[in-house]
Amino acid sequence: MTAIRKNPDASLADIAAEAGTGRQSLYGHFKTRPELIDAALADSLERGEEVLRKVQLDGDPVAAFQRLVASSWVLVDRSRALLAAAQKELPAERIREMHEKAEARMRGLLERGQAEGAFRSDLPVSWLLTTTHVVMNGAAEEVRAGRLDPDDAPRFIDAILLPGFTNAAQPKKSR
Repeated sequence: MTAIRKNPDASLADIAAEAGTGRQSLYGHFKTRPELIDAALADSLERGEEVLRKVQLDGDPVAAFQRLVASSWVLVDRSRALLAAAQKELPAERIREMHEKAEARMRGLLERGQAEGAFRSDLPVSWLLTTTHVVMNGAAEEVRAGRLDPDDAPRFIDAILLPGFTNAAQPKKSR
């Protein structure tokens, strides 16, 4: 997938050449570019699952959230070109389906954090997940555009999400 990392619009011929194989060999496994992208993304997500399973999610929910964001960011940064290719080639529903395990992990942490009073309960977990997704993908776009150093991204992501997610940011109810 080196060809896709270099160019999300790489053709099957480009991908085969980079892999040191012939186009016909590649076509023997994948009939279309979307099939190849789907398989590559599935493989990338499975390798990412191996990393994310090791993230310690017990203890303080806010600290666990920061660990999960930092680990997730490394994976997003590594696979941002592949994800860009997938967004062009695959239905959005398929991409979301492929991210279900990672989303379930984050959902569980956010739900626990809400139950323990660490995260705002006036916002639904679905909104917190969407916001996390948007901010992380925004960071990936900023890195791609050269406006953000990838090493700074976890700190920037935390700087946006934590104030909005934690109870300190919850508005006071007016009487």
